[in-house]
Amino acid sequence: MSSLEPLPLPEGIEESYIDCNDSCGLVFHVISAGQKDKPLILLTHGFPELAYSWRKIMPALAAKGYYVVAPDQRGYGRTTGWDTRPFDEVDLNQFTMTNLVRDLVCLVYALGHKEVHCHIGHDFGAVSSAMAPLMRPDMFKSCVQMSHPHHAPPTPLFDVKASRKPITNPGSTSEAKPDTQAELAKLDPPRKHYKWYNSTSGAANDWETPSQGLHKFLRGYWHLKSADWPGNDPTPLKSWSAAELGKMPNYYIMPKDTSMPETVASMMKGEDDTATTRWLSDSDLDVYVKEWQRIGFQGGLNWYRAQTSSSKAQKADMLLFAGRKIEVPCAFISGEQDWGNYQQPGALDGYKESCADFRGSTFIPHAGHWVQQEQPEKVIEAVCKFLDGL
Repeated sequence: MSSLEPLPLPEGIEESYIDCNDSCGLVFHVISAGQKDKPLILLTHGFPELAYSWRKIMPALAAKGYYVVAPDQRGYGRTTGWDTRPFDEVDLNQFTMTNLVRDLVCLVYALGHKEVHCHIGHDFGAVSSAMAPLMRPDMFKSCVQMSHPHHAPPTPLFDVKASRKPITNPGSTSEAKPDTQAELAKLDPPRKHYKWYNSTSGAANDWETPSQGLHKFLRGYWHLKSADWPGNDPTPLKSWSAAELGKMPNYYIMPKDTSMPETVASMMKGEDDTATTRWLSDSDLDVYVKEWQRIGFQGGLNWYRAQTSSSKAQKADMLLFAGRKIEVPCAFISGEQDWGNYQQPGALDGYKESCADFRGSTFIPHAGHWVQQEQPEKVIEAVCKFLDGL
């Protein structure tokens, strides 16, 4: 690990390694800003990102009097200790939400803190920033989700009819749920959900070996999900159905027989892929390219696998928290042109039921999915407004 070149971080941000091997099995790579004795703000990234994605907002938050820490999460970047075995051998229980929150609890203690003043997460990291305070409101005192709204944990069957005779075929009375993935495949043209694609055995190799090269592929992927792509004009979806999900762009609901690199290459025809360099320079993008070339994508993709798994163990992971709300102050911040706001139909409107103290949503103009990189000043403003109200 010591042979790795230091990240090109802005002034005021440091990188370090935190040994949590005895607690959660990881050695975390973190970047941090501010004084350690100040209230802790924890920043968690999504896919295909890194702690590095928070570099633009960390110094300003530290200047407000906070200790700001962003880790590479399990499966990402320079954090080590996670299961790196091949697809068919990896222990997916390492990537369930209860275990991922356990990682963060161990990190917080290792940092010398016993509570997090505010946990802010983006994309898949927003799932972490919702589930951590839902599970441990005593530790995670407030939270912000960015670009991926929280939706309540699943619930088991309610008020099940009792049988006077022994049940010989358990589960046979359960109502079959619609197979949305099968219905997507029946659309014209046939489609598939990106989360289920990312969960397949071939996805990592697709991400690692795009025909256009990794730099050009990731540039296109960032472009298409940003405000720089004119096709991003998101609207709420009515339901989790093939007809409604099919309204989303191909980078979310993909052509059935294409990989993500192929989808991006097709969508980028005629696009100016330099448009995003104003907020993501080639040298910044190279940081991501080098990290992903070094470690591969399977670790990050295992998060999707655990979420979409049909295994009873993974499906039951969140049933422990059925009916539970986020009890701490909570807010949602995102770009106006981010389809991620609506990829889980009803989640945004559902905050009034899934969160006991929801402080509202902020939608930032001229920003898509990568809001803290596209419009960092506006994100800082929105975050500070939330923090000042605590």
